Amino acid sequence: MSSDILVHTEGGVCTLTFNRLDKKNSITSAMYAAMADALDAAQADAAVRVVLIQGDATIFSAGNDIGDFLNQPPSTQDSPVFRFLRNIAAFPKPIVAAVCGPAVGIGTTLLFHCDLVYAGDNAAFSMPFVNLGLCPEAASSLLVPQMFGYHRAAEALLLGEPFMAEAALEVGLVNRVVPPTEANSIAQQQARKLAAKPLSALIETKRLMKKGQGAVVLERMAEEGASFGRMLREPAAREAFTAFMEKRKPDFSKV
Repeated sequence: MSSDILVHTEGGVCTLTFNRLDKKNSITSAMYAAMADALDAAQADAAVRVVLIQGDATIFSAGNDIGDFLNQPPSTQDSPVFRFLRNIAAFPKPIVAAVCGPAVGIGTTLLFHCDLVYAGDNAAFSMPFVNLGLCPEAASSLLVPQMFGYHRAAEALLLGEPFMAEAALEVGLVNRVVPPTEANSIAQQQARKLAAKPLSALIETKRLMKKGQGAVVLERMAEEGASFGRMLREPAAREAFTAFMEKRKPDFSKV
């Protein structure tokens, strides 16, 4: 288990905490593997009724660790990132998230697979895949238009610009906006409320609400993953990542 992902279970709540603050909680392959393993274990453990995902009061996650991502790109559907995405999408028990500060890329898209989301008023969500010469992941090309409506989804996914907590509340991505220092504790309180309820009723209610969507989400994830892998090898992505590493603005005029 990666020390960059802390896993703590108490009172029926399994809490996964991003613990890489010096790197803005950017996510490595090892962290994806740790989260995928934790979700497997939480699903199998009858004592776990709820999973809570949280970061720090100043940042949720800066998304993929670019250096690690370039050194260990997801090459197959069994890569840790895709295993994590399949696990969170198919997880049968409730998932709660507490989000403060920047939530970049997968830091935002994983939230579409959570059941309750509490945001600090400093939260800034962004899905800048196009800006990296890539396409959306985590079935966000399906789920964002469903939740936001097409035009707002196009603004979020085609421009890739950040949107703040109040905008996320307006479109239904978050349940409540709170002070950043209170977000994790409020999410924990809500998770404990869920954990006190009958597990069978929680699972069946979630299943019914998501009925008909599971296979479609996994199919879209696979399609996105294939496109993502192809685009990662193309000139636009190479220019975007080279510019990022060289700390300059990318030039897409020739791609």
